[in-house]
Amino acid sequence: MKADTNQDIIVFFDNRLVPLRDAKVGILTHAFNYGTGVFEGIRGYRDENQRELFLVRPQEHYERWKRNCSILRIDVRPKPSVLCRITSALVRRNQFHTNVYVRPLAYKSAERIGVSPDGASAFAITALPFGDYIDSRAGLHAGVSSWRRIADTAVPCRAKICGAYVNSALASDEARREGYDEAIFLTEDGHVAEGASCNIFLLRGERLITPAVSEGILEGITRASVIELAQRELHLDVVERRVDRSELYVSDEVFFTGTAVELAPIVRVDHRPVGSGKIGPVAAELRRLYLEAARGANPTYKKWLFPVYGPVAAGKAA
Repeated sequence: MKADTNQDIIVFFDNRLVPLRDAKVGILTHAFNYGTGVFEGIRGYRDENQRELFLVRPQEHYERWKRNCSILRIDVRPKPSVLCRITSALVRRNQFHTNVYVRPLAYKSAERIGVSPDGASAFAITALPFGDYIDSRAGLHAGVSSWRRIADTAVPCRAKICGAYVNSALASDEARREGYDEAIFLTEDGHVAEGASCNIFLLRGERLITPAVSEGILEGITRASVIELAQRELHLDVVERRVDRSELYVSDEVFFTGTAVELAPIVRVDHRPVGSGKIGPVAAELRRLYLEAARGANPTYKKWLFPVYGPVAAGKAA
């Protein structure tokens, strides 16, 4: 039966499918007290023409998740291919025929006091109907946060470690209280890192620039997708390097990328217009190309997609 409320949604928890209302952890759980968890985010898009729902690059997301879980010595035993099948089955079980967001979460599961972790861990997967994370149709107004991006020497930035996202929560809250749509982080030495929950790109002339992975950024899968589209489809030169704050003010275009934000153009930074102050042609075209690929409309990028309902999915589920 299709879920009518979030509490009726079926999730994968404790190695079985259970209603969300029954997927509980105790208040002494190590991850709840100390942030020792690692999560992922995976988008799924419904295409009405093909009557299909496509998960976008789930194999790569699960490969990254398992690698990053190893940083905290969390062992997620199923292979990425098995996790893809579990996720597909979960979406079908809930009878979702709309865009979805999938949240895998692995965590230290011991229920006790003491910051030193042990070997006890668990994981869960939740899929929910999901629309726009942020409305960027008219472009965003972003602001540089007074909070600096945590250094990889403190908490590994390339992993979605739960405790590290206090950093993002503080910056995001500050941005919205100051009237911005989203925050931009600088590194401790004052270079541009990323948004509070997304990567960032700048266009200067014919060159697309994005901070290097050594700048304390998440190794974004959407970021990698946009780089591929920019190079293959628009024949742009893409450079990964250090970015000064002032470059945000003199760029022709600036935009965020991420699983949740997709590709979100930025039209103002710190109350200064970016370029013309309107969504630029490169950001607009890359957004179109990305969403087209994510919905299965471009056969070149079918390799990115995992169909949920079609015969391919049924064969994989078997």
